[in-house]
Amino acid sequence: MPRPEELQRALQGFLAEIKARAHVPYSNEPRACVLVLSDGALIPGARVESASFSLTIPELINAFSTAAALGLHDVVAVVSSCDFRDEDTAFLAHTFAGSLDLIGAKIAVLPGASLPNPGDFLQPFLTIDSGMPPMEAARRLADRAVVPQSDFPVACVAVMPDGRAVPGVNVEHTDWSRIICAERNALGTLISYGLGLPDSIYLTCPRDHGCTPCGACRQLLAELAPSVSIVMDRGEAPPLRSTPADLLPHFFSGRSVERRS
Repeated sequence: MPRPEELQRALQGFLAEIKARAHVPYSNEPRACVLVLSDGALIPGARVESASFSLTIPELINAFSTAAALGLHDVVAVVSSCDFRDEDTAFLAHTFAGSLDLIGAKIAVLPGASLPNPGDFLQPFLTIDSGMPPMEAARRLADRAVVPQSDFPVACVAVMPDGRAVPGVNVEHTDWSRIICAERNALGTLISYGLGLPDSIYLTCPRDHGCTPCGACRQLLAELAPSVSIVMDRGEAPPLRSTPADLLPHFFSGRSVERRS
């Protein structure tokens, strides 16, 4: 069983790989983290900045929301590429229900956890039964949403050009500014894994058959994937199709505030 310092050293190459994928045109300061699961599997998280700065997806929220969408909650350690900030420590303490050991400035360990030897990145793809429509897969995925505040699950499936699918669910926090929606969850996963953009995103809200992406999701999708096809569940009726650019015309692109290196 590795010591925390040994685990941190072993993950430096993974962190460098994830940092290179971070989308940081406004700060030019890439940040990344790695979640270590109990079996040694790894989940990456890269920082994803938005032209609307408050919609930026921090690397920790990105990684933990990926884990939730995959139905995984057995995180035993978190290693960061940068020193944890106060907001990072607060987020981790909330996520670990107050139980947290900070080892140095860049690694957090669940107290009493046995640290495994690190393996490789866990693949984020959703297994869809042969012949199952993507919308039905999204409907089944809604059970993974973490919604203790609203009890309003949302799920989506981002379908890649090669047919592979990446899941996304909404993941809530008592501080609503740290909630992440299903669409941004899936988009953050795609960026953390360096997978490129999807052809389409299938979105479902089991409790509202009139669902559409919220304003925050429209903004980030319009910035990063303006022409992706958004397919919105309408229950027994045919789905509604649109694009982020059509859902949010004249969106703020942020090009005038990008930093030029």
